[in-house]
Amino acid sequence: MSLPEVLLWQELRREACGVRVRRQHPLGPYVLDFYIPAARLAVEVDGRSHDLSVKSDARRDEFLAKAGVRVLRIAASDVLKNPEACALWVASVGKQISGE
Repeated sequence: MSLPEVLLWQELRREACGVRVRRQHPLGPYVLDFYIPAARLAVEVDGRSHDLSVKSDARRDEFLAKAGVRVLRIAASDVLKNPEACALWVASVGKQISGE
């Protein structure tokens, strides 16, 4: 895991977020950074490596959409600036989608 992923994971694990999150979750040929099962939501932290892989990200997003999984992308720079706020936002989106 990259530093932004580690920081986000530390925040997402806290009970304050209130959602069950899996990290490094395999789905088909892909490994998702994070996954909220109740919302069928993949959370991807996009850093420099993602900037270079726009086509493969599009294929991945298409595969996930066909599997009924939504994708939420977060810039690694945002996580580095404020991991707690990013985790709360992820949890809020996950809760909203799952109807909690």
